[in-house]
Amino acid sequence: MSGEARAAGDEPEFTPEVGGRSVRLRLRVSAGASRRRVLGAHGGALKLSVKAPPERGKANRDVLALVAEAFGLATSDVEILSGETSPDKVVRLALAPREAAARWRNALLGSGP
Repeated sequence: MSGEARAAGDEPEFTPEVGGRSVRLRLRVSAGASRRRVLGAHGGALKLSVKAPPERGKANRDVLALVAEAFGLATSDVEILSGETSPDKVVRLALAPREAAARWRNALLGSGP
């Protein structure tokens, strides 16, 4: 994770889903970037950059893999709910809200999930 993310102090908003077993997370994605990384949180959304171009689902697959990696999940535990053709996306993480927030804090500290 970049130094910008560590210093930001802003946290992404984890919106609980009915039942409390998963959360929704807004993303702002830059596809076709020179580096693949989590840039940090801004305005409640998680900012990411992926190297894959935004064509034929390549960037979306890279986004799913990067989010899964950042939160210590399998790629199958992350699902794009909206924004498949937009840089603004909403994903579902198969994590309870407290667990999602804890994993985000751990990722900021560099200690992993």
